[in-house]
Amino acid sequence: MTSFQRSFAIVILLALPASVVAVEDQAVDDAIVNALRFLAQQQRPNGSWNAENPGGESTATTSLAVMAFLAAGHVPSEGPYGQAIDRGVTYVLERQQNNGLVVDKTGHGPMYDHGISTLMLSEVVGMMPKEQAARTRKVLEKAVSVIMKAQQVRKSQRESGGWRYQLNSQDSDLSVTAWQLLALRAVKDVGCDVPAESIELAVGYVKKCSNGRGFAYQPGNGPTSTLTSAGILALQVCDHHEDAEVANGIDFLQRQPMRFDDQWFFYGAYYNAISVYKYGGGDWERTKSHLFQELLSNQQPLGGWQARNPNERGHGAIYATSLGVLALTVEYGYLPIYQR
Repeated sequence: MTSFQRSFAIVILLALPASVVAVEDQAVDDAIVNALRFLAQQQRPNGSWNAENPGGESTATTSLAVMAFLAAGHVPSEGPYGQAIDRGVTYVLERQQNNGLVVDKTGHGPMYDHGISTLMLSEVVGMMPKEQAARTRKVLEKAVSVIMKAQQVRKSQRESGGWRYQLNSQDSDLSVTAWQLLALRAVKDVGCDVPAESIELAVGYVKKCSNGRGFAYQPGNGPTSTLTSAGILALQVCDHHEDAEVANGIDFLQRQPMRFDDQWFFYGAYYNAISVYKYGGGDWERTKSHLFQELLSNQQPLGGWQARNPNERGHGAIYATSLGVLALTVEYGYLPIYQR
């Protein structure tokens, strides 16, 4: 972490209300330090981090790990983790396929990997030297085209505007859609062209996943805390902060807070922390106190996390630890996607 970043973090902390600052700040900082040490020890020689399900190298898992370091204030080529970040970014850049997808392999859900990797490259490109930044922007331009192409596949009215697992999927879901919207907002912030009509089509799909209280995986399904957090953030990054679906979703989350035993706790914790932090006020103070304690009390001795629920546990410790760090670092404000 540079001296500027340390000073910036101190300013952020001093500016927070006392009731927020009092919530285990030193314990949170220590948990982040220990988690990053754990992640660094797990990096493979080729720069990747492994996903345990389905196993092997993963651009998505690697991108989540890189973002965890960035979110804690570490930057490429500098400090104790600079080279680890460099190797991770290079690994992802080299995995872009001829069709533009940024993935290791096209399996069950390449659009997940693509959205997460596009988001990471957008977050890191502004920290890179000129030559590497130029290379990364070329990758991002092709990556954006892929997202646009996947949205334009002919779909029913119920499914239109969103994204699903495959480049040519004819249905949609909120989970994949949220990652694409985070990626599109990030690439737009670094100067890539994102058509306004594409964003509004996506907003329309996200709202179809709301039942007036929370958000569901697909239109007509029942809402969950994880998907409600994702739906709120998807609307927020599209500048729909004041929509009724956002306020209703926040109320839903206050009544159904995330629990460590939840089926997709770590996935939800990431979205929950960012979305409610952006909303702010007492809702964030309550969410922070509860969510951070769930994370702190379940961190493993070596610094990582592992999901308790079997469905999420299969994705491994790198996935869980990276998302845990990304949730705990939201107030640091280093990633543009965290900014209010």
